[in-house]
Amino acid sequence: MEVKLTSKFHKNYHKSPRKIQTAFKNHLNIFLKDKFHPLLNNHALTGRYKGNRSINITGDWRAMFRELKGGKVIYFDVIGTHSQLYK
Repeated sequence: MEVKLTSKFHKNYHKSPRKIQTAFKNHLNIFLKDKFHPLLNNHALTGRYKGNRSINITGDWRAMFRELKGGKVIYFDVIGTHSQLYK
């Protein structure tokens, strides 16, 4: 599996608190081993985000991503709080 981070993701990531950055790195390592690990709560999104998925980073922080080439390429598009992402 190849993971790519979009420029928007990088921008949001660098604006996020250091503890969120560390939590994302930890969750990304879990994701790379088992993308459906229960801790991640990996789930498909609906509505305007249909076709995207989301994983939990902390209780309120999420990372949204898309899967291409049958899940072989993952693009993380954005990271933020629940209210920031789903307004």
